[in-house]
Amino acid sequence: MRLEPTPQILPLFPLDGAMLLPGGQLPLNIFEPRYLRMVDDALAGSRLIGMIQPREGTDASRPELYDVGCAGRITSFNETEDGRYIINLTGTRRFKLAEELVSDTPYRLARPDWAAYEIDVLRDNSVDDIDRDDLLEALKLYLDAENMAVEWEKATSAPTEALVVSLAMGCPFASNEKQALLEAETLAEQAQCLKALLAFPGGEDEETPLQ
Repeated sequence: MRLEPTPQILPLFPLDGAMLLPGGQLPLNIFEPRYLRMVDDALAGSRLIGMIQPREGTDASRPELYDVGCAGRITSFNETEDGRYIINLTGTRRFKLAEELVSDTPYRLARPDWAAYEIDVLRDNSVDDIDRDDLLEALKLYLDAENMAVEWEKATSAPTEALVVSLAMGCPFASNEKQALLEAETLAEQAQCLKALLAFPGGEDEETPLQ
């Protein structure tokens, strides 16, 4: 595994429903001036951005944030003719929000607690305990109930870790449900959470992308 930097200060991108996990891929269309500046600064530094969800029902102009997010490394970057940035973040490791900082930057900054999820830089042996067939059966029942589709051959051939990450990020779960998946410490715990959520369909009808 590539050893990623663990900066003491991390720019935050609060985005409802956009959950990133280590190893996951998150494409983003950046157009707000404050976040264009954030991307510029990240590219000049560690290339890391902290994806984190805002809490529901708080001030939309400066929402309260959940306690756990995930750092993503900018692994592709394109600028459009109208000045937008199209970037891709690759999830590196999760963090707890230790402290939000007072700053003169237009975007929010925080001090992350990287030690909270050291498992993200180690071998997660719990992946061997995941029952793939059970997870795929739960997915099939969910897709049938929701009238949704995935590339089934791609899903069944994906490594177990990639399957869990893709489903957790790609299925249209509610923000608090995605947060529960993010905060589950091990892959086996994420898989168990996934199976529980797949058992209660209720998302929007759309094709679920495998990240």
